[in-house]
Amino acid sequence: MSKYSNFAIVTSFFGLWINSYLPDNVQVWVGYILIFTFGILHGANDLELIKNVKTKDNTLHFYKVLMYYIIIVLAGAVLFYIIPWLALTLFVLVSGYHFGEQQWNKHLKLENQFVKIVFQMLYGLIILFLIFSFHVKEVQIIITAITSLVIPIPFFFLVLKILLISFFLLSSVFYFKIATFKNYIFKELFYLIIFTVLFKVSSLIWGFALYFIFWHSIPSIIDQIKFLFGEVSLENLKLYFRSAFVYWIVSLAGIALLYFIFKDQKIFNALFFSFLASITFPHVIVILKMFGKK
Repeated sequence: MSKYSNFAIVTSFFGLWINSYLPDNVQVWVGYILIFTFGILHGANDLELIKNVKTKDNTLHFYKVLMYYIIIVLAGAVLFYIIPWLALTLFVLVSGYHFGEQQWNKHLKLENQFVKIVFQMLYGLIILFLIFSFHVKEVQIIITAITSLVIPIPFFFLVLKILLISFFLLSSVFYFKIATFKNYIFKELFYLIIFTVLFKVSSLIWGFALYFIFWHSIPSIIDQIKFLFGEVSLENLKLYFRSAFVYWIVSLAGIALLYFIFKDQKIFNALFFSFLASITFPHVIVILKMFGKK
């Protein structure tokens, strides 16, 4: 295991220990603070990443790229307003792929990109549906607030079973066909066990925050710094933060506006995840291009 993986494991179990001492409302606030800092920050440097990704049109003007980015964000927000169930479904699928990509991109070498995408999406969706299944009633309320649809509780467990079976079947094929896959699959299965314990013991926001920050956002920031500046150092971390600062503040201002307009927690949770979805769509495209460039 890498040094960072060891750090993430220790941090996760430290978070579980803290969980037993913090009241639920404090957990929610600390969880949101983590998401608002590292979580939002890891997606705030997308425009800088785009500038460093060579495309067929290397003359793309910064403001044209910014316009495309804003259009995708607004399109996601409009889709949530017009067809919320479709937008939420796309958000879950895209987020699942994004989480799986962060875990597997460096370790899964496949010529067939479609199969690679499917496998990474399966892994990420397992993580999401583990969260959903252990907090099914809360998730059901949030989904109803967003879409006005009531998803039956057995649905979440059924989907999780299908995802696990599909993942293990595909993993079995890779195990015998891809030599490097054998070196990493057992680590990822171990991580899934850690995530299962984490999500089962923690509250919805606290468990999601611990995973999202220490297993996804910080590793993503590390990858982005390496891509932009060549190596991870304190100086390069400062450069990363400086270039992301304005977009990070704008995102925080948008979330703060949502909170002051809709202070009811159930409504805010729904709008908060809708907001995350809107900014997730372009972010996933940018990270996909970054990994492709690397």
